[in-house]
Amino acid sequence: MKMKYLHTMVRVADLEASIAFFALLGLEETRRWDNDGGRFTLVFMAPSGQHECPVELTYNWDGDEGLPSDSRHFGHLAYEVKDIYATCQHLMDNGITINRPPREGRMAFVRSPDNISIELLQEGDNLPLAEPWISMKNTGSW
Repeated sequence: MKMKYLHTMVRVADLEASIAFFALLGLEETRRWDNDGGRFTLVFMAPSGQHECPVELTYNWDGDEGLPSDSRHFGHLAYEVKDIYATCQHLMDNGITINRPPREGRMAFVRSPDNISIELLQEGDNLPLAEPWISMKNTGSW
């Protein structure tokens, strides 16, 4: 099963301080996305010449009361897969719970045995909508 590493996401309480810290480590901002509707900003930072290995800093504009006590400041690992449906089916066949099914043919979340959240993203365009994924409900949290 071919997989491609995409990024690691961490929630941050102070975006500018976090950017400054990662810059001290030698990372540079490679892209930024402000989402007015969701009221958050994503800043991707990577080592010079290694833009394919970013850390995603997620900043919630209205604060993030759980940081750092809820241990969700580390958000998830993300991997791109050739076929999101086949990947999820393979995981289910091996006893893995699909916490957030790929209802739209694009994105799913699962958890590792150590409760690490893993995001799976479809390579390229979304796959056509299909059962059982369309009707599958979320299980637990991711």
